[in-house]
Parts: sequence; structure tokens; C-alpha cells
Amino acid sequence: MNSSSAFPDEVLERVLGMVKSRKDRSSVSLVCKEWYNAERWSRKHVFIGNCYSVTPEILTRRFPKIRSVTLKGKPRFSDFNLVPANWGADIHPWLVVFAQKYPFLEELKLKRMFVTDESLEFLAFSFPNFKALSLLSCDGFSTDGLAAIATYCKNLTELDIQENGIDDKNGNWLSCFPESFTSLEVLNFANLNNDVNIDALEKLVGRCKSLKTLKVNKSVTLEQLQRLLVRAPQLCELGTGSFSQELTCQQYSELKRAFNNCKNLHTLSGLWVASTQYLEVLYPACTNLTFLNFSYAPLDSEDLSKLLVHCPNLRRLWVVDTVEDKGLEAVGAYCPLLEELRVFPADPFDEGVAHGVTESGFIAVSEGCRKLHYVLYFCRQMTNAAVATVVQNCPDFTHFRLCIMTPGQPDYLTDEPMDEAFGAVVKNCTKLQRLAVSGSLTDLTFEYIGRHAKNLETLSVAFAGSSDWGMQCVLYGCPKLRKLEIRDSPFGNAALFSGLGKYESMRSLWMSDCKVTMNGCRFVAQERPRLNVEVINEEGGDDSRAEKVYIYRSVAGPRRDAPPFVLTL
Repeated sequence: MNSSSAFPDEVLERVLGMVKSRKDRSSVSLVCKEWYNAERWSRKHVFIGNCYSVTPEILTRRFPKIRSVTLKGKPRFSDFNLVPANWGADIHPWLVVFAQKYPFLEELKLKRMFVTDESLEFLAFSFPNFKALSLLSCDGFSTDGLAAIATYCKNLTELDIQENGIDDKNGNWLSCFPESFTSLEVLNFANLNNDVNIDALEKLVGRCKSLKTLKVNKSVTLEQLQRLLVRAPQLCELGTGSFSQELTCQQYSELKRAFNNCKNLHTLSGLWVASTQYLEVLYPACTNLTFLNFSYAPLDSEDLSKLLVHCPNLRRLWVVDTVEDKGLEAVGAYCPLLEELRVFPADPFDEGVAHGVTESGFIAVSEGCRKLHYVLYFCRQMTNAAVATVVQNCPDFTHFRLCIMTPGQPDYLTDEPMDEAFGAVVKNCTKLQRLAVSGSLTDLTFEYIGRHAKNLETLSVAFAGSSDWGMQCVLYGCPKLRKLEIRDSPFGNAALFSGLGKYESMRSLWMSDCKVTMNGCRFVAQERPRLNVEVINEEGGDDSRAEKVYIYRSVAGPRRDAPPFVLTL
């Protein structure tokens, strides 16, 4: 027994192994040397929010017994095509080290990473006990890589492929699962486009009696979906194919009966709806639903209203703005337990569309859903008064992301900036962790944020602000800020320099199309050598200007695989 510890090392490691929170485990490791070592040896899962903040060699030395790795790559603004495709974040160097140091790796969750078929084949061959693969917003691979995973990962329980830039060659990869394979619990290939081998899929679903999540793509017809549901009535999460086919009366009855038999269903997504006449088949399965994801289904208000009547336990709802304000009124009327709402634009680039949601729908939801604490709301108009009403009705927001789609648009009734709207958010919502601002904003918005948003961790800014003073208020005033994302805003070197005392405790800063100069970035790199300061400039641009700046803390130093268009200072 260590003289400074009340427990033997084995007991301490077992106790710390029960601590699941990443933040709590990090705090535990700082208590003393004995706790540091116990936490080091007991850690089974690691989350890395930036793949360049550490090297795989450093990671494996720090934590020798990791079984599960979550790894994020490109900056989030890569989702908006602001980061070139060949920027980096290749998973392969990590896999090579993991094969040597973590041969018993069981789980890998990747987001915005570059993944090739060769890497997937290497993964399949190198980790005999591998169980779970999740790829979200990754690119570089094809269905050939999925075929390798299906063929050689004998203990696979999860294959989750979401929103990836994948080369979908054909659906025959599903036939690569061996006939003896029965362990799958999660299968998601919703974003693939080609027809799948439906016979192979039906056999696979029938064999895997522990399958809890199944999300198929839009090539799977309603008749095929019915056969899948008959084979897997135990499903808890279902992502459907297309609701656009014509059914006979018998097929319709069989599909409705299949949904009725899914007693454990709590999540329903997909529904590329072309004809909504068949939505009634869902009614029997709606009673226990807690999550409806219609982000690919442009429902109108009438269809949404008819469905929500049957969903009294809904906690999460994702919809397209084709539901309009009338559909959101139904949300407020029928979903009193709702905690999360996301409203996506059907066509964000067409300003002439007749549909959409406004402040009226937002207020209606807040009046009926007082437990709401997460919102992502794309709209074409908003007012300060409406946002103030929403946060008065729902003061427990932790995530508030309001996206007024026309850049720099003011309060459409008063023509005033939207400063008081976001001032109301940060004043009323003391638990706020993530905020995305939009519309016409002056420095006053950012003064409010710096003064009141003491728990804010992530701030996203686009087309907003008046001067450097606004961002100085944020960087001086938000003690828990970890991620700051800014694009197309008038902030320059003075704003950049105001964060010098904070960047080493943050995960990252992204600034694009602002007023930052190359000399300003060089100054930051000189003053904070432990930071990686990267600049991306297009050919033919102003050499004195830093078009895209990415600053992040790293214990690994400058990355070794930076492409020529990334200048590391």
C-alpha cells in the first residue's frame, strides 16, 4: 500500500474505473501522483477533440489500456466547405500505432476524419476483438472498405455510417457478413445512395437477435421495410427508407401490423417522404417515441400535427421548415416534455421560397414546451421581443443556436440590431454552454455575452460585430470558453491578441474572412509557442492577410502532415 494513499492501487484503480465523466477523470488525475497513475491505468476510453492536439505515440504512453477511442479531425467549419478537402486528419497513422500498442482495441468513433479503404482493411485485420465502428462526416472511403469490416470483424456489434462523403459502389457489401455472424446491435447506412442487397440485409437482420438500431437508406421500400420489422420486432431505433411507393391494402395492413409489434421503439428517423398518405402506419409505434428525426422529410404542418397527437412522450424533434409556424404550434400543443428542437431549412439558398418558420412558431413552442433546453432554429425573420419571450418561457437553455439565414438581417419589425435578443439569452439562461449568434449585431451583443455567459463553452459567430472591442469582451469575460468559431466578421489583430491568456486553456479558435493579418498570427505564435497557429491562404490573395486562421493547443508541436497550402507559424 502506498504511504500517501488510503487504498491499495488495485482498489483505487477499480474505484476510478467507475468515474465516467471525462472532466471528472481529468480532475482526478491532478490530485496526486498515486491518483494520476491509478487513473492512467484504469482509463478504458479516451476522447480527443482535435486529432492534432496529441500524437498517437503520446496517447499510448499516457494511457496503456485503452479499449475505446473517440477522435475528431477537421475544424467544424469544414461542414461549410471552408476547409479544403485534403487538409489532413488521416486516421491511418493512428491505426498503425494502435495496432502495436492497443491490439485489443474494441471501439473507434471518428468525426470529420480522412478514412481510406486501406485504413478500414487494416483496422479489420489488426484488431481481433474489434466491436464498434462509427464514422460521422468522414470522407475518403468506399463501400469496399465497409465490405472489409463486414468480412473480417467477427465480433462486430456496431457499424454506424452517418453523413459521410462515401463512394457508394454497390450494396453488395452487406452480403460480406459471414453466415455465422450474429452479434450486430447497431447498423446504420442511411446516407448511402445505391440499392442494397435486400436478401442479404433480411438474412443479417434475422440472424442478429440483439439488433437494437437499424437505419436503412431510401432505396429500401415500404414492403421491404415491413419484412425487416417482422424479423426484428425488438428494435429500439429505426431509420426508414422511402415512403413514396404505392401499397396494396394488404401490404398497408401488414406494414401497420409490423409497426404495432415494435413495442420497444423509442427513436424514428429517415422518412424520405414523397407521399405522406402512409404516415398513419406509424401511429401504433408512436406512443413510446422519445425522438423523431424528420430532417430528411419535408412534412407539411397537417401531417406533422396528425403524427404528434400520437407522441405524448417526445423529448427530441428534428424537422424541416416546411412544417411552417402552424406545425410548430402543434409541437407546442402536443409535446409538453420536449427538450430538444432542431428546425432545418429545406433550401437555405433560395430566398424566394414561400415556406419557412418565423418568430411566431418559435414562441408557440416555448409556450407549450417549458422543458426545452436545446434549440437549433433556422428562420428567415426574427425579432428581439420574440427571443426575449422564448427565453423567459424556457430559461434552462444549455444550447441556443439561432440562424437567421439572411446575413446581417435586423429585427424585421423595428429595424433594430438583434443585440437585445442575444442579451436576453445570456441574461436569462445561466446554464448556457453553446451559443450561435446571427442577424445584425453590434458590439453590444458581445458585451452582453462577456458579462453574463459565465458557463459558455462554445461560441459560433458569422457576419456579425462592429469592432475588436466586442470580441475582446468575450475573451476577457467568458471563463469557461473552449471553442470559438468566427467567420465573415470585422474582428482583427486586437481581438486576436486579447485571447493570448486564454488560448492555451481552449480547444481551438477558428477565424476566417476577418481582418487578421499574417504579422498578427506570427505574434501569437511567437508569444505562445505551445500553440499551433495555422494559416490557410488561397493563391493570388493578399500575402499580408490571414484568410483562415486555426489556432489550437497541442502537446505534439507542429503537425507533420500539413499540406502546402497550410502555413504553420
